[in-house]
Amino acid sequence: MDGMPEGDVVYRTAARLHQGLAGRRIVASDLRHPRLALVDLSGRTVLEAVPRGKHLLIRTTDGLTLHSHLKMDGNWWLYRPGQRWRAPSHQVRVVLTTDDVVAVGSRLHDLEIVRTAEESSLVGHLGPDLLGPDWDPDEAVRRLLASPERPIGLALLDQRNLAGIGNLYRAEVLFLRGVHPSTPTAAVPDLPGLMSLSHRLLYANRERVEQSTTGSLVRGQERYVYGRRGRPCRRCGGPVAAESLGSGAEGTDAERTVYFCPRCQPLTSNDTTTPDNGAGAR
Repeated sequence: MDGMPEGDVVYRTAARLHQGLAGRRIVASDLRHPRLALVDLSGRTVLEAVPRGKHLLIRTTDGLTLHSHLKMDGNWWLYRPGQRWRAPSHQVRVVLTTDDVVAVGSRLHDLEIVRTAEESSLVGHLGPDLLGPDWDPDEAVRRLLASPERPIGLALLDQRNLAGIGNLYRAEVLFLRGVHPSTPTAAVPDLPGLMSLSHRLLYANRERVEQSTTGSLVRGQERYVYGRRGRPCRRCGGPVAAESLGSGAEGTDAERTVYFCPRCQPLTSNDTTTPDNGAGAR
């Protein structure tokens, strides 16, 4: 995967966990992290599993929340008791066992246990969630314009502006709007329209594994530019480009790679940017 799971992936993961765990009593828990090794969630009932941008929150009775972040390789699986796990044991970080369901979290990151009332200490910095009840396109635009000279390709990945967009949707929404990733945010035509399109794309994909931005679910035809370096643009036929932008708002080399069509997304002479360190919260 070229980048982290996007907001729609976390949304589906949370929905799957909620369906399997909500209302069930934890009979055994195993938190495989040195800081949490002595924490025992057994005896508590899972109230809900909810996404917040790219973060996942499992809330239990007694006002506790288990927080995790999938980053690039994390996942949650649901099994029947006694069923063989898909993930190797050494990659497992969390096991929550109920009478009829076992939730196994593998290669999870940023594991924390906090009081539910204090979740904001972990996710309060995030901007409006594209798939959450707090989605507010006007607030997202306001946050984006707080750094008007920042390249839009970096601003969209900064989860403090809006939560849920990753490398895939960044590339696809900018292509569909004809905007070069290096365009200063303030120079982007119709930022509200860009927010509306971002919301529609994630919403359309929230309940299916296939992340399609073209409308096609045929393998190899799901995207316009993402992951298609050097292949013909679906609009003009020119080669799709892939370049680095800033230092990576998500903190890895993969996240710095932005895909675009130089012909369909031209960078005009007026589109100049100031240096950007790429810092962006998850």
